[in-house]
Amino acid sequence: MSQVLTPQVFEGLERLCEPQGGTLAAPAGSGILTAPAFPGIERIEAQFSGNVFQPHRHDTYALGVTLHGVQTFTYRGERRFSLPGQVIVLHPDEEHDGGAATEAGLHYRMLYLEPSLLMECLEAEKIGLPFVEEPVIGDGALAKVLLGALGELDRQLDELFVDDFVSRVAGGLSRHSQVRRRPLGAVAWQQVRAARDYLEAHALRPVRSGELEKITGLDRFTLSRHFRAALATSPHRYMLMRRLQQAKALMDEGENFADVAAATGFADQAHFNRHFKKAYGITPGQWTMLRRGFPQGRNGARQSGQAPARSAE
Repeated sequence: MSQVLTPQVFEGLERLCEPQGGTLAAPAGSGILTAPAFPGIERIEAQFSGNVFQPHRHDTYALGVTLHGVQTFTYRGERRFSLPGQVIVLHPDEEHDGGAATEAGLHYRMLYLEPSLLMECLEAEKIGLPFVEEPVIGDGALAKVLLGALGELDRQLDELFVDDFVSRVAGGLSRHSQVRRRPLGAVAWQQVRAARDYLEAHALRPVRSGELEKITGLDRFTLSRHFRAALATSPHRYMLMRRLQQAKALMDEGENFADVAAATGFADQAHFNRHFKKAYGITPGQWTMLRRGFPQGRNGARQSGQAPARSAE
């Protein structure tokens, strides 16, 4: 997926940009990683040295996090600088360029979000698109939200994840905007319970946003906000944890990891391994080794003399 940056690659990277003239020069050793696209969202990782992007405009929000180096660009008449961990917010149709501010080069990840997704999210609140005046902000919470979508660029985004992600991005942008979101109000407990029960019953297959909208009567973004307020997590994360619980049960029965991954709705064993480690802090292999030291029966009591389950990572 990694490739050398050429003028043609830049044209694909800066989706629907309007270059203002000049030839793009790609420094040697630079590279770009592009992620599988989701409708309305594109994700990239880039690293390079020098000034690379000529002045241009997007028709999307460009939201990113600087990982290493110092990112510099001209935006709304001023020269801007972004340090590692800071968030970049560029609005649709705002001209900007881009490059590395130091000889150490630049490494960052960026997400291009179509305004229509934010509009759909904010429509129920009858407020307009948020405008963040400062394009570089120090907001660890928003950076964490963005990196949730930019963490695994080799994976397709899940629809339920995107619902929660867009809702949280809208909230993050609103914090730095003149337009404020209204308080959530009373939690829709009945709808949250209905969504929770449905996710538990269908955790091992992809659940579409429309399914939850149908059973709860709430639009996907409102449901995501109420679900998080009630259960301190998103519908997508809740479903993922149910899958991991099922996976642990299968591993305790001696199933090999590839079969466990397939049976519990993960794309492959590597995908399963990454999510398991994120959730529990250890790999499936380490989990199995620890379980071998304390074999459990169905009632949770330790079983003496039980043969250890065999599993291969």
